[in-house]
Amino acid sequence: MFELSIKQDIAAAHLLRGYEGKCKNLHGHTWQIEVFVEGEELDEVGMVLDFRVMKQRLKALLETMDHTCLNDMPYFQEVNPTTENLAKYIYERFQEEIHPWRLTRVKIWESDITCVTYYETKTT
Repeated sequence: MFELSIKQDIAAAHLLRGYEGKCKNLHGHTWQIEVFVEGEELDEVGMVLDFRVMKQRLKALLETMDHTCLNDMPYFQEVNPTTENLAKYIYERFQEEIHPWRLTRVKIWESDITCVTYYETKTT
C-alpha cells in the first residue's frame, strides 16, 4: 500500500458561535491543509496518482475558501466553522474530487502547534 500526501494553505477568517473565549470574535488563520490518498496499484509510469493532479484538484477546492469568511459559506451557516468541521468539509469534498482513489485523512494545522485530523473508518 502506498500513501501520498500534499499540503497547501488558505488564509481565511471565521468566528465561533456559542464559544465563550476570544474565538467568538472574528479572527483569521492561515490553515495548512494536508490530504492523504492511498492506493495499491501503480500505473504504467510507476505512480499511484500524479502529485500534479492532486495539487490541481486541491487548489481548485481551496480557492473557494481562500481569503473569505468561512461563516459566509452556506455549509458553515449551518455548521460552526471550527477546524474540526473544516477538516470534515474538505474531506467530503476532496474525496469526490479524487475518486476513484481513496482519501484516507485530512490534517489541518490551525497554528504551528495545533492541528486536527479527520478520517472515516473503512466499511467492509
